[in-house]
Amino acid sequence: MAATGERAVSRRRFVAGAGAAIGALAAGGGPGAWGRTLPAADGPATRPGDDGVGFFFVSDTHYLAMKDEPARIDERSAAVTGRLIDTLNTLPGTAIPAAAGGGVVAPPRGVIHGGDLIDSGDKVGPAYAAMQATEWEAYAKDFGLTGRDGRLRFPVYDIHGNHDAPSGKGLVIDRLVERTRRRAGLAGTSPNGLHYSWDWGPVHLVNLGIVVGGAKDVARRRRFDPLGSLAFLIDDLRATVGESGRPVVLTHHVDVARYTGACDPQGPYDNKEWDACDVRAYHEAIRRYNVVAILYGHTHVRNVFRWDGTAKRGPAGVDVFNVDNGGHFNSDTQGFFYFHLTGARLTVREYRTEDRWATGAWTPQVWGREIAARA
Repeated sequence: MAATGERAVSRRRFVAGAGAAIGALAAGGGPGAWGRTLPAADGPATRPGDDGVGFFFVSDTHYLAMKDEPARIDERSAAVTGRLIDTLNTLPGTAIPAAAGGGVVAPPRGVIHGGDLIDSGDKVGPAYAAMQATEWEAYAKDFGLTGRDGRLRFPVYDIHGNHDAPSGKGLVIDRLVERTRRRAGLAGTSPNGLHYSWDWGPVHLVNLGIVVGGAKDVARRRRFDPLGSLAFLIDDLRATVGESGRPVVLTHHVDVARYTGACDPQGPYDNKEWDACDVRAYHEAIRRYNVVAILYGHTHVRNVFRWDGTAKRGPAGVDVFNVDNGGHFNSDTQGFFYFHLTGARLTVREYRTEDRWATGAWTPQVWGREIAARA
């Protein structure tokens, strides 16, 4: 569950102060539950030769071009996203304060981006088409793909959000499919080339686009086309994880909490971002696997909670990390998560800014959990 004192943190509320409690309180404890409260001295320090698996999770960068000059990036957007890249590049090897669990930031395997890469992909018209091209070019120049072809020094694993391609087609979708063809070491790729999975050490990770869905018993249209993500997830977990009990991390853009509820397969179209029957089918697809984290953005707030497929939040279920916006042109406060796995322990911290990444700091809590392979 969440760290002591956990609550949703919006762009206008920044958790600060070095005296906050460290660790996480488990409801019931046991393997797979968030761990006991830890004093700072027990924090998961990185030891020489034991970097484990580390990665950053960012979302909602919203690269924005100027509508009256669509070939130019808005200065506010360029400034905040540029400083975000600088922040990600300079954190590895730096010390984490005791208030955030201590230790050192391990060299990351990569950066997962939870969507809304650009801002104008949900709008139509010639000016917006030109803006989308400019925004994508700026995103690709900053984030690159491999850690060697952009300003970001680490590989990036990205998905689309509602500001990229809510209709399920367009420039961003085409570019993401092209990127998937060039990704090295993938464990699986969907037939349409959009969704994909890979392994970092013992962890299996799956990127699933804007929403997870396509439940076969539902004929109505969806507001956001899941583009076969549910079928890919089912096939990928069966083929790559099976009965191994390996830890699994899943990423999609839209928040699962708001769309957990009653499901009527025969009901009318309701214009919700995520069909409740697809949410139900998503949980059914993952409940037998050792899913240690679900990651998403979209809400522009930070939330950490558990999801059991029936209750929006509860004492049991899959651990969910809803990240704040990472580089929005219209926000002073931003944030991202740092995930670190050593041995059988997963540790999660948040890094935030109040001044558009001119400065940044670790928030004074740490979420920790044992994730040994489940029998």
